[in-house]
Formats: sequence, structure tokens, C-alpha cells
Amino acid sequence: MELNVIKVGNSKGLRIPKAILEEYEIEDIVEVTLKENHIELRPKKAPRSGWKEQFALMHQNGDDELLIPDVFEDEDL
Repeated sequence: MELNVIKVGNSKGLRIPKAILEEYEIEDIVEVTLKENHIELRPKKAPRSGWKEQFALMHQNGDDELLIPDVFEDEDL
């Protein structure tokens, strides 16, 4: 696939087709990695995105029980 480099103000940019943005779940921010002879773009996700759903699934499956008690028996409060 070829993309044209376009003028954006004093800079240059790329227009990425909507189908590619959706397929790779690219929304607002991409992480750019400069390699020896190419550039990698990766979608940048918000920290802890999806945790709420995963915790709900853990609770539903009963996987959220404490492994260590909050208070030990010999502890003075």
C-alpha cells in the first residue's frame, strides 16, 4: 500500500484510511518507533484500559478472593 505525504501547516503528514485505523484499533495517539530503515506505528492505549471489564469478569468467575488476609490475627490495630 502506498500513502501520499501531504502538507499539514509547516509539517508533513500521512492520511491513514479508516479501515486501517479500525482494524488496528488506532484512536487518538500512536506510538512511533524509529528503526534502522523503517518507522513502526502502534496504537497507544490508555493505561489500565480494559481493567474494569477484566475485574468484572474475575468477580463473575469467583477469581477475586483475597489470597492474603487484610488483617493478620496477631496484628494490633
